[in-house]
Amino acid sequence: MTGMTSSERPFLNRRLAEFGTTIFAEMSALAVSTGSINLGQGFPDTDGPQEIREAAVRALRDGRGNQYPPGPGVPELRAAVSAHQERRYALSYDPDTEVLVTAGATEAIAAALLALLEPGDEVIAFEPYYDSYAACIAMAGGTRVPVTLRPHEGSFRLDLDELRDAVTDRTRLLLVNTPHNPTGTVLTREELAEIAKLAVERDLLVVTDEVYEHLVFDGAEHVPLASFPGMRERTVTIGSSGKTFSFTGWKVGWVTAPPALVGAVRSAKQFLTYVASGPFQYAVAEALALPDSYFEAFRADMLAKRDVLAAGLAEAGFEVFRPQGTYFITTDIRPLGESDGFAFCRALPERAGVVAIPNAVFYDHREAGAPFVRFAFCKQTQVLEEAAKRLKAAW
Repeated sequence: MTGMTSSERPFLNRRLAEFGTTIFAEMSALAVSTGSINLGQGFPDTDGPQEIREAAVRALRDGRGNQYPPGPGVPELRAAVSAHQERRYALSYDPDTEVLVTAGATEAIAAALLALLEPGDEVIAFEPYYDSYAACIAMAGGTRVPVTLRPHEGSFRLDLDELRDAVTDRTRLLLVNTPHNPTGTVLTREELAEIAKLAVERDLLVVTDEVYEHLVFDGAEHVPLASFPGMRERTVTIGSSGKTFSFTGWKVGWVTAPPALVGAVRSAKQFLTYVASGPFQYAVAEALALPDSYFEAFRADMLAKRDVLAAGLAEAGFEVFRPQGTYFITTDIRPLGESDGFAFCRALPERAGVVAIPNAVFYDHREAGAPFVRFAFCKQTQVLEEAAKRLKAAW
């Protein structure tokens, strides 16, 4: 089979043809075939809190969520999301009209972009960007306009002038991710204020991906874009349980936004999964109500793991960009005498028994991302120590 019909038209529609198989699938398969430590895909190697896992079991046994849950999500979870936004950020959302539960943040992104874009609309996204952003913009018929975060004094920073210059009369939407995957950058209050000002001035919609909101380090703070003047009414905020509670397989995410925006996103979402993750929604409702001590301990644990891997990577000869957020570290491989992240990552399992991800897959401007490689540190400490040891031995 060549993937072509007799008329020579490819099976895959041209909007998706450029994407192929995700790099995560390729690298995870390489990890399995070589027996390598997988620091590529961002999933923990231990489960989250025992009491939350038991809450899911209890829901299953009690028959809660075993059939279709309500389209917007179970009331308990919508109330918990609303309470979380109020308690953390003093943002008030009506759980009945301004909260929508999704099959993870990935579906929330897809539904928001499918709902809010018309063919030809421009979407500004910060590159490097999570790979589903580009695919979802393409599926919606939009045009992605990347604004590149560039290395500056040990971190990747946004050029606000470049962002302003990227806005045209065709710009419909800003797609913002903070804390930022893969660079670990956390946008500052001042940067967010300027983004908000631009969105209001140019009457732009904003979709903001905040799934790493509870993973900020070194005095950084997470400030939702919706909290700035003029932003609540134009912002779709996306959150997720997977990264915060280490149950990535449950696929429970959510959207908070004004009723008209939530209604638009729901209209697209109902024809994607309709509903998902029934019993897990009840468990996540309990997770969001965990005491502050859980979130503080979770952050402290990830900070310690970040420092273990960062030190190991530096000792192995990488230039390390120490992240202020997320559970990823971006490195520069040029000090190792390398410059092609793809070739480096494909050779790394055989060379060092470790798997990483080339950042270039997250760029339109591939050359800008060519020397950068991402490692995940959401693994057990002894696994990170072993990975660091292997990398050091390889150079």
